[in-house]
Amino acid sequence: QVQLVESGGGLVQPGGSLRLSCVASGFTFSNYVMSWYRQAPGKERDLVATITSAGSTTTYANSVKGRFTISRSNARNTAFLQMNTLEPEDTARYYCRARHPVSTSLSYWGQGTQVTVSS
Repeated sequence: QVQLVESGGGLVQPGGSLRLSCVASGFTFSNYVMSWYRQAPGKERDLVATITSAGSTTTYANSVKGRFTISRSNARNTAFLQMNTLEPEDTARYYCRARHPVSTSLSYWGQGTQVTVSS
């Protein structure tokens, strides 16, 4: 059974940091591209960051460049999103996604973790 389980969200003050984790099971994690998305109330789900299967390449949305860092541990079947200098505009539910780079129909989502940035 495929599972992606996010954790690490919470309430943080502006300027603070959080580290999100996404633990995968039920598929060969090291073969998949991992991404983090976020969705604020009433808005579309937006791509935040992506990391290739071996971790050699990362890409970011302009709004988080220089503040967020995506990483992964294939030994631990886990993807991470380190979020620094958080802003109220970063408030959203954060989701991880696993996508096979060749068989693109193979795509899995987690249930998400809530991040709220507020004083």
